[in-house]
Amino acid sequence: MFSHVMIGANDIQASKKFYDAVLGALGHKPGVIDPKGRCFYFTDNGIFALSIPIDGEDASHGNGSTIGFAAATPELADAWHEAGLANGGTTCEEPPGIREGLDMKLYLAYLRDPAGNKICALHRMK
Repeated sequence: MFSHVMIGANDIQASKKFYDAVLGALGHKPGVIDPKGRCFYFTDNGIFALSIPIDGEDASHGNGSTIGFAAATPELADAWHEAGLANGGTTCEEPPGIREGLDMKLYLAYLRDPAGNKICALHRMK
């Protein structure tokens, strides 16, 4: 459904360090900085990107917005969470763990990145 997700960052290097760590915990390669100073994480099925806002204003998080990253196991979601905390992120929501609802059982871990964006690692339990 999605080709890419791009979020704003005020400090690309701090955000790259954070996302290299959390996405690396899920098995993704470090981000690549383009000539415009944006950072891209390429996968076979989509792109995640960081950019200083083009309007010249400060980046800000979307209240009520969350970007979810797929985790193959609960252990990888925990590693993702720990990597984020060790690299400038802050915990939010409940501690990592199982949530149930709508006939689904999910393992979720939430963080805020250095720019305040809310992100999540999600593993669908069977």
